[in-house]
Amino acid sequence: MAFTEIHARDLPALGTVPVIDVREVDEYLSGHVPGAVNFPLSTLVDSFHLVPKHATLYVVCQVGGRSARACEFLSQQDEFADCAFVNVQGGTGAWILEGNEVVTGDSPN
Repeated sequence: MAFTEIHARDLPALGTVPVIDVREVDEYLSGHVPGAVNFPLSTLVDSFHLVPKHATLYVVCQVGGRSARACEFLSQQDEFADCAFVNVQGGTGAWILEGNEVVTGDSPN
């Protein structure tokens, strides 16, 4: 595995970390983790070069499957050789169930 995983319930304890949300635009608009930037998995192959580079990137979807695929893909790209990817298991669904804040609309915050 080219990435690690945490559960969505553990994300708030990390403070402000870079999060990319790989759900489709309509899903993102209806509610996302504060600060998460949307890069839909369906277009990631064409837009991955726009993903901000950080030492560690947390990747979220609705449950954890798409974000795992995105972590796998991104970790194989040469330009992310110095980045670590963390799949957020449970995804936005678990984030909401844990009672965390959700942002709606197209702005990360």
